[in-house]
Amino acid sequence: MKQRLVKVLGFILISLFILSLSIAITINFTPLYSFDINYLNISENINMSKEQILVNYRILIAYLNYPWISELTMPDFSSSESGLFHFYEVKRLFLINYSILLISGMGSLGFLLYSRGKKLQKSFLLFFKTGILVLLSIIVAVLISFDAIFLLFHQTFFNNDAWLFNPATDPIIEALPAEFFMHNFLLVFGLSFSFLTIGLIVTKYKKIKEVPVLNSSSSRNIKSKK
Repeated sequence: MKQRLVKVLGFILISLFILSLSIAITINFTPLYSFDINYLNISENINMSKEQILVNYRILIAYLNYPWISELTMPDFSSSESGLFHFYEVKRLFLINYSILLISGMGSLGFLLYSRGKKLQKSFLLFFKTGILVLLSIIVAVLISFDAIFLLFHQTFFNNDAWLFNPATDPIIEALPAEFFMHNFLLVFGLSFSFLTIGLIVTKYKKIKEVPVLNSSSSRNIKSKK
């Protein structure tokens, strides 16, 4: 019973670690936004150079990332009180994600150390396979109905309408089109899928590697009995 509880908690921690790590990488992966400026014609749509847009974007990301930056002031984009409040709420989510990343990372390491010698390969294989199938389903869902998922995300994590930006008062929204957020969602789940796939491959490799050792030891035991 105790081992079962430890396994459940351990796999929850690994799941949180993979997801929070994928989110942390995605929100700091500026090359994605740099690519989307060209791919989504953002520069032409808002009549601003790519360099200017990136300067403002980096200021926004720095505000969202660092607790000691308490004010958001973008040189080329004005912001309403409602818009600033929404970014404050996003900042809070960013910091919560980093906290989850740290705690789940330490917990996952502890669980991996605990699982050594416990013969949990089958449990790990099932975990990785199930996770991969779930993520494939989510990726397909994002591709098919992103608008509904995007709306559900905001309704889940925000209990107000501050995220509904008015371009007249918060022109930054025109530099952050919905397609960019879809690409972020796909990158988060794509990274999570990659981490789970790597875990599955490593677990299978370890299992295969241990088989000859077991067979050779058992054959030696049979010969000694003879």
